[in-house]
Amino acid sequence: MERPPNLAAAIDAAAEALIGVLDSAVSRHQLAVSPTQLRVLSLISTRPDTNVNRLAELLNVVPSSASRLCDRLEAIGLLRRVVDPRDRREVRLVPTAAAESLLRELQERRHQAVQSVLDRMPGRVQHDLLLALLAFGHAATTTATAEPRAESSARSA
Repeated sequence: MERPPNLAAAIDAAAEALIGVLDSAVSRHQLAVSPTQLRVLSLISTRPDTNVNRLAELLNVVPSSASRLCDRLEAIGLLRRVVDPRDRREVRLVPTAAAESLLRELQERRHQAVQSVLDRMPGRVQHDLLLALLAFGHAATTTATAEPRAESSARSA
């Protein structure tokens, strides 16, 4: 099957539109935290064993920068540093209940904003979009070792 020549451009434009929808849902909510601080909270809420060094790796920054980010989040009550009971030399980063509440609220706002756009699309197109996004996600997460086999299989067919 031949790919339309502007498929990558169309996907890029759709991604930009989605980012715009998500950003507007967040920006309408007056936040006391920066986008980077939100990212930190999101990262640590999904990775319970994160310490400052691991956070620095995830953010691709030096540990001192990650530590300063954590200091600011701790000062506004969105982050706690907790000694790991298994290894008292380790300090884990834990989002507070306020941070978890903020993240849930923002996720709900983003979902509502996306749903508002989806509601303007015909049901069949929504279904096709879901299938396409699932296939795209699967292809994007397929390991590189599986790709050469798939290509050689396609060539021999």
